[in-house]
Amino acid sequence: MKIDAVFSGGGVKAFAFLGALESMEENKLQIERVAGTSAGAIVASFLAADYRYKEIDKLLSELDLKEFLDPPNLIKLLPFTKWFFLYFQLGIYKGDKLERWLQQQLAKKNVHTFNDLKPGYLKVVVSDLSLGRLVIIPDDLQRIYGIDPNYFPVSKAVRMSAGFPYFFMPKKLPGKRTKKSIIVDGGLLSNFPLWIFENGEEKDTRPILGVKLTGAVQDQQARDIHNALDMFHALFSTMKQAHDARYISKLHKTNIIFIPSGDVGTTEFHLDEKAKQELIAAGRNSADHFLEYWPK
Repeated sequence: MKIDAVFSGGGVKAFAFLGALESMEENKLQIERVAGTSAGAIVASFLAADYRYKEIDKLLSELDLKEFLDPPNLIKLLPFTKWFFLYFQLGIYKGDKLERWLQQQLAKKNVHTFNDLKPGYLKVVVSDLSLGRLVIIPDDLQRIYGIDPNYFPVSKAVRMSAGFPYFFMPKKLPGKRTKKSIIVDGGLLSNFPLWIFENGEEKDTRPILGVKLTGAVQDQQARDIHNALDMFHALFSTMKQAHDARYISKLHKTNIIFIPSGDVGTTEFHLDEKAKQELIAAGRNSADHFLEYWPK
């Protein structure tokens, strides 16, 4: 059965998507259009480039997440300078290695720009802090920034979507204004864009299946806030959930695979093999159970 799929953000917890993809493939679900935010955008881009489950599994199993931690050279020499970069560059890590890795993997499938993909088959969510709005790439590039989406690199769009605030330095996007826009993690405004393939009153072309990390909305735990850093994390988490939570409840969760991801942190780039396998198993088990009764 052909479906469209939407993947949530979740940072390194996205290893759980591997288990879900394996289950989906075994249940003979053929993914057509895909969309995602942050880590979900990474998985979505690979699927849009025609990577299959086993290929994605091989890519991620050979990956050392710590390679993506690329602070400026000055921080390596003088660690205390990271606070200067955090203040003036709005992040500690450049994110160049992540973007370069994405570019290399997509190039193996001859995918460089959105012109190399089927029209409408990949949608990436980012947050424009300068304009204060959610942006869908490639859909909004021409209208908001005057940029031809056909020549826009897919790897750049995904890197923008995965730009976790204060962790990775935000990307800057030129547009119709004099100043460039500051672009960060799409999860800031929509961490789970299940709404993205809506056709209004029209019947959906294919079933839409969402894959969401961290569990159902009612399972969220109360947060202990003791200092400014705790408050920042709580603010970011609340902003990620607020918009999508209302939409999810409206759908009654009938088209969403919820994958519990335990205590793994979004930016836990030193994740060990045991934790990765536990995430993959959680994704597999959740998808197996869900797909046994889906679609209804």
